[in-house]
Order: sequence, then C-alpha cells, then structure tokens
Amino acid sequence: MSNLFSGINARLRGASSKPSPNSKSPMSPTSEDGKLSSPGGLSQRSLSSSNLSSSKLPPVPAPPLPPTANMTGSTDDELAAYHLPKPLPLWLNPAYAKHIVKGNFMTLSRRPKAVEQGEWIACQVVEHYRNLWNFVSIVYQKEENDQSICNPTTCPRMSAGGNHSYTWLNNRFEPIELPAYEYMTLMQRWISGKVDDERVFPTNPAGVSFSHHQQLTPSAIATDGFDEYIGKRSGFPKEFSTICKTIFLQMFRVYAHLYWAHFVEPFYHLNLEKQLNSCFSHFVLAAMEMGMLTPQELEPMQPLLDLWAANGTFPPDSKAYESANLKAGNQLLQLAGMA
Repeated sequence: MSNLFSGINARLRGASSKPSPNSKSPMSPTSEDGKLSSPGGLSQRSLSSSNLSSSKLPPVPAPPLPPTANMTGSTDDELAAYHLPKPLPLWLNPAYAKHIVKGNFMTLSRRPKAVEQGEWIACQVVEHYRNLWNFVSIVYQKEENDQSICNPTTCPRMSAGGNHSYTWLNNRFEPIELPAYEYMTLMQRWISGKVDDERVFPTNPAGVSFSHHQQLTPSAIATDGFDEYIGKRSGFPKEFSTICKTIFLQMFRVYAHLYWAHFVEPFYHLNLEKQLNSCFSHFVLAAMEMGMLTPQELEPMQPLLDLWAANGTFPPDSKAYESANLKAGNQLLQLAGMA
C-alpha cells in the first residue's frame, strides 16, 4: 500500500499548475526531554519529536465543488441516527468514495498463516503509520501565508465533525483540548517513541517468530505450558497488544479528522481523495481483522464504512462488513442515484 505514494504527482483540480511536491515518508523524530502523557491514559516518556517539512505547497485554487443536490434529500431513521450535517460531506458521495486500487483488500489485511500474530500486528502498525503520515505531512505544509492548512485557527480542537472531539491527557492525567495540529504532533511523538523502543517493538533477528498450525499442533505444545499472549513467541512484552490498540485508535482519530476537516482542502483539490480512501479502507479492514479497533470506536466514520460495505468495497467475510449498517449504506447510494 505504501507504493501508492511512490508516484504521487498530484495536480490541482481544474488547473494546469505544476505538480505539488511528493509526500515524504515519516522520518524518525529526534529525541526530546520532557514527559508526555499517553493518549490512552498511560504515563510514558516522549522519546522523540516530530520532523516537519518546511517546503511549501502551491496556493490551492477554489474551483466549484461537484454538485451535491442529490445528496441533500430527506433521510430516514438509518442515516438520521448519525446526526449528519446537510448537505452531506463530500466523502459520503459515492462518486468521491472511490479507490485508486481494485481487488479484495482482505488479501492485504488478513494475516498469513505462517506469520506469528505479534509480528503481523507490529508490521501493520509501522505500515499504516507510514501511510497515514504521508497525508498528515500534506496538511502540515506551509502555504504562501506561512500557515499550514491545519492550524490553530482553522482547527482549534481535535474533532471529527460536530459530534466528536478528542482530548489529550496532560502530565496530571487531566483531559485537555488542543488544536488538531498540536494533538497530532504529540501523538506522532508518542507513536514514534513506542515504535523506536526496543522493549516494545524488539528488532533482534535472533527472536523467535513463527506461528503454530492450529489444526496440527496440540494446544499443550502451542502454549508451551504457559499463559499465552499476543507476541510472546517473538519477544514482544505482555502489554504489546494494549499499546498497539491505543496506536490504532489514535491513528483512526487522525484519519477521522482528515476526512471531516480536510477532505476538500487539500485532498480533493490535490486529486488525492482516492489515495486517502484506499489507505483508510485498508486501515479499517486490517485493524478490525486483528481486533485492534471495535465498532464503537469507528462511530465518527461509520457512514462511510456503511457505504463501502454496501457498494462492495468491504468483502462480506470481513469484520468491517459484519459491523456495517447496510441499510444506511444503500440509502447513501440511493441519494446519489447509484443504487
């Protein structure tokens, strides 16, 4: 999936300006003293700080948005329960919820049988973190007014629409509201600190990494007579699964903010909405398959997930499909005249 970014030369919609600079992969932040509380309530030291690119994006023009008249019709109880604004967000229009890749995403999301579960989760954390920060780096870019697209004025709090906002825990474990830019920067430091910590994500090649065949291996041998936990055979700590769940939850919150606050500018204007959709749907399928996210945590983006379940993006055998509201997804298709 990271190959999506190897050839991003996004052009502004309706303009003939030069391509914008390629998004850069997230760089390993430099170390920094001082404490940062965990976003999940875990008191941890911040081991790193963010490296933000100082390159500038070209000014984004303001072409007329696509017509949304078909997406403002009356809603029945299925969509009304989501308390969506009117007109509906552009990303809920099936015409702009498409992907740059085709095929069954479960091929990328389902763990290979021979790969130990902890190793697979660690691989997915790094892969999706890298994909996500390609998009975050875009809203962090400085424009001609020396302001980033996401800044304390445009995004005074970390939110996903009018119904969901997120707080950060300070050093006294008190929830505080932060501008989205600052929230995402703190979260980047926290995740980078975890990934770079050999005690949490060991990289010693001598570590054991294998998966027992469930049908051929007796349970007594598979557990080695001890309490089994995810990642034990590969040297991951006992709290590894809990930490990874918090990482996936925080990455989801960033995706939700990007959709609700920045889907049109910059991603639609830069012709990157298909890349965003592709990475986000892969992220959700993988996280649900590994048990890293629950349906309740996906609530801010559930209408889009319903749409993808209804239009066939999510395979019927996926957990994301099982938790979707197909009636709401089909109604979105009907509002767009695509059912």
